Parts: sequence; structure tokens; C-alpha cells
Amino acid sequence: MTRADWLRLMILSILWGGSFFFVEVALTGLPALTIVWARVALAAVLLWGVLKATGVALPGRAVWPALLVMGLLNNAIPFTLFVLAQGQITGALASILNATTPLFTVLVAHLATRDERITPAKAIGLGLGFAGVVVMMAGAEMGGALAAKLACLGAALSYGFAGVWGRRFRRLGVAPMATAFGQVASSTLILLPVWLWVDAPWTLGWPGWEAAGAVVGIAALSTALAYLIFFRLLASAGATNLSLTTFLIPISATALGWLILGERLLPQHLAGFALIAAGLLAIDGRMFRRRVA
Repeated sequence: MTRADWLRLMILSILWGGSFFFVEVALTGLPALTIVWARVALAAVLLWGVLKATGVALPGRAVWPALLVMGLLNNAIPFTLFVLAQGQITGALASILNATTPLFTVLVAHLATRDERITPAKAIGLGLGFAGVVVMMAGAEMGGALAAKLACLGAALSYGFAGVWGRRFRRLGVAPMATAFGQVASSTLILLPVWLWVDAPWTLGWPGWEAAGAVVGIAALSTALAYLIFFRLLASAGATNLSLTTFLIPISATALGWLILGERLLPQHLAGFALIAAGLLAIDGRMFRRRVA
């Protein structure tokens, strides 16, 4: 990767790591579904503006059913689960559990595709990664904290399905930026009736400037701007190099939580993340190939 690619990678990890920080601040004044719906709705408006400004065509009518599924798997389900979980666990821990996404992606791809099978190296990586999850779960009571951790894993599994489902848009000839807009617009529509029913937004008072600013931040920075950088980096550096953000997101999320919110991680959480990172390195395989070379 070039220096510009590394800079984009660092910025992207900060933006996505910042989403966990923004959620914690937003939860001080807003209910979960309001945060999630506002995030995707504002991001959809911003990305629509970018499409118009750049002249990229909107998705055609034929691909919207697939975009609805993508919006459900890549936005509506995981965003909601993570926000609900962060009502009980820190953003730093949630970001570490989010790092299991590539593990679930490998497993889903093995079951759902013919060209991405589990190799021995990937099997070792899966074993290490799930061992890391077990370590982080150790000592958790059968209550809120455990349910929150399971919610994060459910969100990571949803991302795994989304990664496999999203492969079809390239074959369908949909521009990456149009896909990004289509999925957040779809998740906005999916979540709208649930949000109106559960949160009854007309009954909510003003959440305060900090919570409102956090919602704007997560929509504009951690969603709309992050997608712009994501697809630029995907084109220049490739999907494999882009996966390095998985290692960096917990670092930025933990640093923001520690510096601003006074959060801390337990040793078992760090040990669990070390196992997950080792598993991802085994799945990636580049370090092993370099040693062989």
C-alpha cells in the first residue's frame, strides 16, 4: 500500500472506532432505535448529495430488493444490536467483539459459496478467534453483560452474512457508492415503522447538545464519510489490505473511551483480543507466506 493508502486506513479506523464512542455519548440522551434510525437516515441524505454532486447514477429498480437485504444485514441489525449492547458494556469491549466479523465471514462464506472454502490455516484462525471470544466471555454472569456480548457477536455474524451477500452488487454492475447509498436508504425504510412504534419520537424531549452532536457525528463521520473513504481504499488497496482496519478499530475505540469517558478494559478482554488478532493473522496468511518465502 502507498503512504496515502495507509493514511486513509488510519483515518477509516478512527472513524469506525469513533462510532462506538459516539454511541456512548448519544445514549446519555436518546433511546437506542432513535440513534440507529437517525444515523442511517442522515447518512442516506448525505450520500444522496454526494451521488448527485459526483454524477453517479442511483441504483436501478431491479437491484432494490437485494439492497433491502443488504441494508438489513449490514446496517439495521448490527447497528441496533451494538447500540443496545452498549447500554450495558463499554464501547471498547464492543469494538473488540466486532473484530470477530472476519471470523464469521469466513465461516459464512464456506457454507454459502463454492469459491471461498475453509483451508487448514483458516480453520486454525477460526479456532484461535473463537477461543478469544470464550476468554472474553469468561466470568460473565447469565445476565445483562452476557446478553450484551452475545448481541455484539450477533451483530458480527450479521456483518459476515452481509459480506457474502454484498458480492452480488459487483456482478449486477452497481457502483460501490450507489450500493452504499442504497443500503443506508433501505435500512432507513426498514427501521422507520419499528422506530415510530417503539420510541414514539414525538414524545421525546430535547436530548441535549452532546447527544445530538454525537448522532450527527456518527452519521456524518462514522457512516457517510467512512463509506467514501472505504470505497476509495477498496479500489486502491484491495479487500485484503482493507481488512487491516479490523485490528485498528478496537485501538481507536479504546483510546477514545479511555481519554474522554474514563473507560478501562480487563486483562481477560486484552487476552481475548490477542487471540482474535492471532486468528485473523492465521486466516489472512500473509505472515506465514513471508516466512516460507
